[in-house]
Amino acid sequence: MFYQKWNVFHFSFAVAPRRVLRESMAVRFEELTVGDGPEPLEIGPVTRTDFVRYQGASGDMNPIHHDEPFAQAAGYPAPLAVGMFQAGALASWAADWLGPENVRRTRVRWVEQVWPGDVLSLGARVIAKREEGGQRWVDLELVCTRKQGGVAVQAWMSFVL
Repeated sequence: MFYQKWNVFHFSFAVAPRRVLRESMAVRFEELTVGDGPEPLEIGPVTRTDFVRYQGASGDMNPIHHDEPFAQAAGYPAPLAVGMFQAGALASWAADWLGPENVRRTRVRWVEQVWPGDVLSLGARVIAKREEGGQRWVDLELVCTRKQGGVAVQAWMSFVL
């Protein structure tokens, strides 16, 4: 399966070649039912290098995401991931499943920080299918969990197929 070939660098819009992100699985509206979802994807363990690469691409060079003494002075045990790092992983993984050209809405809620060494698991399920304005909509609920903790990110996405 395509997702099992991924490594930690393929999911970020900032560092992945476009050809990797555009290989959607071409799922059709008729083939989906509420509760369906792609195979979960595990990524990591994530590293500070992953954080810095994402920071460089996004332009967010806050030292709390790569500088150990700075992060500790701010009360954290280590540098923490930029929240968009895992949110971007989740959104691009879902877009690869249903097609990036079909994304219409994305909502994200950050819940827990992600730390160097964390292994992330991405999951999604269809929560609704509907026809609206002559278009076929599919709504997803997504979650990024830390194997070493709880939920890092929750998200909701809508696609037109």
